[in-house]
Amino acid sequence: MPKILLIDDDAELGGPLGVYFARFGLALDCALTPSVGLAKLRQGGFDAAILDVMLPEMDGFALCRAIRKDSDIPLVMLTARGEVMDRVVGLELGADDYLPKPFEPRELVARLLTVLRRQRVPDESHRLVFDGLEMDLDKRSVLRQGQALDLTSTEFELLSLLAREPGKVFSRDDILNRLRGHEVDLQTRAVDLLVSRLRKKLEPLDCIKTWRNAGYSLAVGRV
Repeated sequence: MPKILLIDDDAELGGPLGVYFARFGLALDCALTPSVGLAKLRQGGFDAAILDVMLPEMDGFALCRAIRKDSDIPLVMLTARGEVMDRVVGLELGADDYLPKPFEPRELVARLLTVLRRQRVPDESHRLVFDGLEMDLDKRSVLRQGQALDLTSTEFELLSLLAREPGKVFSRDDILNRLRGHEVDLQTRAVDLLVSRLRKKLEPLDCIKTWRNAGYSLAVGRV
């Protein structure tokens, strides 16, 4: 049974949510503060985490950054305002999905199942090898010129999306819908920031090409 950690200072949220999660085969543990949440994550055993943006000690963005220093565990952020900029910042820091408060528990479950499925389902093509770039889709590992890269779950999904069909141009809304598993509002800035962050990690390789007013493609020769 997948185990989920909820980090939210609302003490009344975890109980009912945990009962609801159990109906879908998910176990929920709770932490009311970031420090307790980080301690639980370091102990291991969790398959995903849910972070509230408004937290004591540090906000959800700082918490996301702290988690990403040590882990690529799938992260879903809860944004009280639901503002696009909150989602952009979260994506830039490595979150996998977002849900504005108040939310429907069924939608939260659906998004969690989506990110868990992306983590666990093997791809049809196990290894993709390009000039200076190698991906193992089962192990979710990436080598750049022989050096292992530390990618977030979302960065890995973006790179593997482009790498499965090198040369194909994916529009920004294509990327959002394919990565998140369902229709979402177009957030051009969020995709641009994600691509920019991935490009920096791939340097000195220049393998993601921007097509003006069209989208992005992988532009590197396959070996």
